[in-house]
Amino acid sequence: MTVMAPIAEPPELKRFTGPQRAAALMLALGKDHGAPIWEQLTTDEVKELSSCIAGLGRIPAPVVEHLLVQFTSEIASMSSMHGSYETTERLLAGILPAEKVKEIMEDIRGPSGRTMWDKLSNVSESVLAGALKHEYPQTVAVILSKLRPDHSARVLAELPRDFSVDVVMRMLRMETVQKEVINQVEQTLKSEFMTNLSRSQKRDPHEAMAELFNSLDRSTEEAMLNALDNKAPESAERIRALMFTFEDLGNLLPPAIAAIVRSADKRQMALALKGAPESLKTLFFGAMTERASKLLREDMAGMGPVRARDCEEAQSALVRLAKDLADRGEILLVDPKSDDAMII
Repeated sequence: MTVMAPIAEPPELKRFTGPQRAAALMLALGKDHGAPIWEQLTTDEVKELSSCIAGLGRIPAPVVEHLLVQFTSEIASMSSMHGSYETTERLLAGILPAEKVKEIMEDIRGPSGRTMWDKLSNVSESVLAGALKHEYPQTVAVILSKLRPDHSARVLAELPRDFSVDVVMRMLRMETVQKEVINQVEQTLKSEFMTNLSRSQKRDPHEAMAELFNSLDRSTEEAMLNALDNKAPESAERIRALMFTFEDLGNLLPPAIAAIVRSADKRQMALALKGAPESLKTLFFGAMTERASKLLREDMAGMGPVRARDCEEAQSALVRLAKDLADRGEILLVDPKSDDAMII
């Protein structure tokens, strides 16, 4: 895929706010190209965007061109996108009857995944093996043949040795499985195993702990993680992988940084950047106008020496702001659990 080269930002763009830029982009996309986006907006969002479009007036051609190129470049640079439960439900609600939407969303509310096999690939191997060891080896062979190979391997390792060998032998001899058999296995898994799992499964405590650690000051966070390294190194590693830190902001696309800059408290942002690496400072300054960048630098210089704890608290506040903007769908966050996945 060829990514379009960025064009210089036209001076007229500065007089357009974020919502106005979004409105101009939707106006330029038109009915056919913009329809998929409109379908995913809430009623309030449609009203707000429509109001902005109604009050736009004349939009200079360079502004329209810049917005379209920026939008195209940002989409083209993504390796993948990840929707949410809420946006899926909202999209279906405009297409299907309410009862059908409810049935579908209840079906996917359990372990994440689009199909039953995606869901099973997200179930812990120990939990899945514990349930499958009571099934017929042929049934288990069918199920494991449909899962990701890496996950099937971990499940096999958890099964009793003689049972797992029997399953492997059946997988080796297995020919194309009839669609009716697959459907029957899926229905059984849905009505029994997955339903019970959804009711009993609790949130991974590591996820909750990662959110808690994100709110700690830096010194306390490091002390706690260092202590966990000694007592429970696997848990410490998992928590670190789930955390989104101030340094992770350096992986965001420029439009996301610009949105954070627009929404952030300027005093708080100055304090956060006061203790930030030079690369992050450069990234934030690059998202501002020359005048705004100069004023922020002057604010930072005028602060004099500041406590490291105050800088860390301000940085944590910027991380929370970034997450809030991502939850509202206004920016994209790089998933810290993946090298290239993008989530909205």
